[in-house]
Amino acid sequence: MVTAATILHADLDAFYASVEQLLDPSLRGKPIAVGGGVVLAASYEAKAFGVRGGMSGRQARELCPQLMFVGGHFKDYQRLGDAAIGVLGDFTPLVERISIDEAFADVAGCTHLFGSPADIAAAIRRRVRSELGLPISVGVARTKHLAKIASQVAKPDGLVVVDPDTELKFLHGLPVELMWGVGPVTKARLAAMGVSTIGQLAKSPETSLTQSLGPAAGEKLAALAWNRDPRELRPHRRAHSAGAQSALGKRPAIERVIRPTLLHLADRIATRLRRKSRPGRTVTVRVRFADMRAVTRSITLDAPVDATLILAQRAEKLVHAILADHPGETVISLLAISVSHLEEHWDLELDLPLGLADEALRPGSRLGSARWAADCAVDKIRDRFGWDAIGYGSAVLGVSRSVPDAFRELAEKEL
Repeated sequence: MVTAATILHADLDAFYASVEQLLDPSLRGKPIAVGGGVVLAASYEAKAFGVRGGMSGRQARELCPQLMFVGGHFKDYQRLGDAAIGVLGDFTPLVERISIDEAFADVAGCTHLFGSPADIAAAIRRRVRSELGLPISVGVARTKHLAKIASQVAKPDGLVVVDPDTELKFLHGLPVELMWGVGPVTKARLAAMGVSTIGQLAKSPETSLTQSLGPAAGEKLAALAWNRDPRELRPHRRAHSAGAQSALGKRPAIERVIRPTLLHLADRIATRLRRKSRPGRTVTVRVRFADMRAVTRSITLDAPVDATLILAQRAEKLVHAILADHPGETVISLLAISVSHLEEHWDLELDLPLGLADEALRPGSRLGSARWAADCAVDKIRDRFGWDAIGYGSAVLGVSRSVPDAFRELAEKEL
């Protein structure tokens, strides 16, 4: 049964760059990038030259010699992002925020108050522009996936409503990279199959897709290509894991690169877990090699962990296990840690001193509990004097942070 198009996807346009142009009107209409050594975000004027997020500052300047780099105003990003998402909440309580600058909203239950979904989307755009001074694009469709695609088609600063009767006609002519979950690697694999549009993907045999992309990804993309997306909105969604990653460029897979990077990542993750009293039992690491191939390895622990040093050492053991399985790989380009199977409001349980081989890595051991207590002291100092007031020496001195932690924190979901 065909239902009405009542799901909105609202996405602030070039959000970080737009905020900088809002705060400094002299930057409006000019190609700007937030960042320095790495482009964190680019304005549409800069994107016209090929400048994009994640690009090195040197490469960006080669593409756009007149590019202006500006420092990030992270508190303003959070303030304005919250305010924009708050506008959606004035129309419906069914809002699912998926990042600092985008959210879904289901307006099926409030059309009698505010008009059609298209009217509501237009009102949201007017309010965000008039109250906050920011451009926002909105897509309206019957499913979450199609609403998100519609908002991308609407950019910059537009509105696209997909009629349920014409949704496949709209969808199948679009490039496949607009689909949720199609990144550069998947796009390249689909291109090797002769697939460049969503329509071509829809007509591809599912067996070919699963062989090329894997069973889960192949089945999922095949369904989305026909707009089969049964997911409902999940307001107030909490993250089921906490993770962090560090792009390294191309660095040797040696201790003085691996250890401080993992300690820095573990510090960021464990601090979040302690803040919410949600330690996790499964630790996963990802290592990306020079050729962009990535390998993951995980371990599920007897007791949940949220102590920085214990998490870092668990992660280091997993990374060394990966490198041992790939002796020919001597260069790495990315390290990542994530912690999942999070506990709710867990209290530290002490272990008996049994002389186990991994006692130093057990949260409830004498040393483990001392490490946790030290972390809690660090948390209190940071809460009062700021993150940079104290830290682990090797993590502070041994890691080059081309992307500020404050920028990364904007993308972290609520635990």
